[in-house]
Amino acid sequence: MVKASGIVRRYGTGRYLVTGGAGFVGSHMVAALRDRGDEVAVLDNFNTGHRAAVPPDVPLIEADLGDVARLDAVLADGPWTAVFHFAGWTQVGESMRMPMRYLQENAGNGIKLIDACVRHGVDRLVFSSTAALFNATDDRPIAEDAPVDPQSPYGDAKWMVERALYWASEVHGLRSARLRYFNAAGADPSGRFGEDHRPESHLIPLVIDAVLQRRPPLQVYGGDYPTADGTCVRDYVHVTDLAEAHLLALSRLDTDQGVTWNLGCGTGHSVLQVIKSVERISGRRVPHRIAERRLGDPAVLVAASDRARAAGWSPRYEALDDIVRTAFAWREAHPDGYGT
Repeated sequence: MVKASGIVRRYGTGRYLVTGGAGFVGSHMVAALRDRGDEVAVLDNFNTGHRAAVPPDVPLIEADLGDVARLDAVLADGPWTAVFHFAGWTQVGESMRMPMRYLQENAGNGIKLIDACVRHGVDRLVFSSTAALFNATDDRPIAEDAPVDPQSPYGDAKWMVERALYWASEVHGLRSARLRYFNAAGADPSGRFGEDHRPESHLIPLVIDAVLQRRPPLQVYGGDYPTADGTCVRDYVHVTDLAEAHLLALSRLDTDQGVTWNLGCGTGHSVLQVIKSVERISGRRVPHRIAERRLGDPAVLVAASDRARAAGWSPRYEALDDIVRTAFAWREAHPDGYGT
């Protein structure tokens, strides 16, 4: 036990609040913090998260970021070393049907969290942003200084939170990291946590479920894109590597007022390459068919990660097969995900 600032910290040197810590990336962030000996609490409203994704000995606060009184009570129970913010709605397509709801839930509630951090003296916040801030017009990896031009309410809401963090820094001195990535994938290598969205929309678990015959044959949306095999290319980054990048960004806030990084492996993989990877890992054929394109799907989305790599981040699971192998192991061992 370590005693600091008048409180006893059970696990180690830091005390962190993780919003959305019952979700996919958030649960892996909690694991990374605990693995290095920190004390963690999770705040989640379980709109998309799972109680079973939160270890039983981690304090769990069931609350909505829109409940300012509850948020004040949580942050008043400090001190907090930092807040990691993952909570929010995550479907780009859904945001096109429900723009005001996404702006309210993601931008509005994110700004409420920032304001509460300022009021309660929390001086560091690490934000899970998105590379959907950008409008990719060619196949070059997207750098941090690319023009911001969100093509969806989901991306626009994330940009609003980034701007709020800028002003919280300028006026109140809040240090923040903004981490932008496209496709979080894979699962905890030790099998503790994995991906369980309902409904599932991410390609790798959809392909795995198709090969395990848990869903109908996979629909491949478009086979005539200007790519090597005609299918869309995306940048997949392992969720454990993302958690490590968040920890590294937090450490940079010791000396930097703010950090903005794009996160990706820098090499995209097509839909058919993902299918072939799952076939290699599973030893089975993936049933699939080519369908019509979806409106608005760009041919290539790949993130450059020069800033993060210069700071010392290096993905351990850079090979597509390594990412798929961890996802397949978790999905095969958990046919019902985290349960109903």
